[in-house]
Amino acid sequence: MYDTFSEKYLYTVGANMSKKVLDLTPPGTDERWSVVLIVWDIMGERTFLDLVKEAYFRGASGVVAVADLTRPETFGEFDTWIHAVKEVAGADVPVVILANKVDLVDFQTLDWSPLATSAAQHAAPLLPTSAKSGENVENPFLLIGQLALVTVLRKEARREEAPTA
Repeated sequence: MYDTFSEKYLYTVGANMSKKVLDLTPPGTDERWSVVLIVWDIMGERTFLDLVKEAYFRGASGVVAVADLTRPETFGEFDTWIHAVKEVAGADVPVVILANKVDLVDFQTLDWSPLATSAAQHAAPLLPTSAKSGENVENPFLLIGQLALVTVLRKEARREEAPTA
């Protein structure tokens, strides 16, 4: 997100927050929108899910779910986290799934099926990334920003079209 990488791995304890401002144009328009992403890096421990979901997921406009490809045993937890966000923030919240550390695994022998199943279930793009090499790191933020913007604009259009009582 910030074009930096450190070999030192820092575990997330609680949540880390970052801000990114994007200049986007929704498909089919010439309008430029300044979209502010507030990115919450939530730890992946399932034991904390019930503690954090109301506080961190309320008002979410998108989900970027990151899988560590060097730990395929954690792939099964993806749906639990994504469903928790959708339960709190709404079923139409767009999702992007990242398969990180693609530089550290044998791409062809890795069992992608759990991640591919999650991606299909949530109509989410599945993007291989490497924070170390920078491969495909910026694109997911542009994509989730674009998806979230389109989702918000569609909701507003539906509200405007709804008959008033």
